[in-house]
Amino acid sequence: MAQHDPSHVASSQKALMLEMKSLQEEPVEGFKITLVDEADLYNWEVAIFGPPNTHYEGGYFKARIKFPIDYPYSPPAFRFLTKMWHPNIYENGDVCISILHPPVDDPQSGELPSERWNPTQNVRTILLSVISLLNEPNTFSPANVDASVMYRKWRDSKGKDREYVEIIRKQVLATKAEAERDGVKVPTTLAEYCVRTRAPAPDEGSDLFYDYYYDDDDMEGGDGDCCYDEDDSGNEES
Repeated sequence: MAQHDPSHVASSQKALMLEMKSLQEEPVEGFKITLVDEADLYNWEVAIFGPPNTHYEGGYFKARIKFPIDYPYSPPAFRFLTKMWHPNIYENGDVCISILHPPVDDPQSGELPSERWNPTQNVRTILLSVISLLNEPNTFSPANVDASVMYRKWRDSKGKDREYVEIIRKQVLATKAEAERDGVKVPTTLAEYCVRTRAPAPDEGSDLFYDYYYDDDDMEGGDGDCCYDEDDSGNEES
């Protein structure tokens, strides 16, 4: 069994605990973060809610983030567990995105070192990058060539070629059954998507890593900022 530097373990565990605490206190809208096993800080489960007014509206997508022992000096891996048809997602669910690539100089990749991972990045920036990638695929270096070709046909036809969109919508519909099994209510409007989240207080038990949502009655007029607006480029109509 591989031996790990105790200093790396202590440093990464502290970083991950602080990030989890931050995400509970100031969540990223459209995401729910939990630990796969509360005894293991290095494996996180992510539930992603498809943003309204995009192809992914109403979707409930599961993913895992696996962190290395020397995090944040090395990037984590992000893998979708839900089947995803997207130019930058491999068949096994691995996400291909610059921010998750090690900070090495690789001229063949077409990526600048500044676009790759660095220790100032964190889970919050990863989540925001993934949502951005879903709606704005990078077709220059696709992980799924067929999906990339299909996306470009949809884009270049100004939405007339619907094959790409129809596949995504079928995948979105397929996630509804899993959401029901998990007892999850998927947001379908901007007001629901932007609902505030609070971290559980210490006396609410040991379940520190679960999100609890305010009821609609607790909202104050829906004035909170949302990370997407209705003019997002992922809209189904071009």
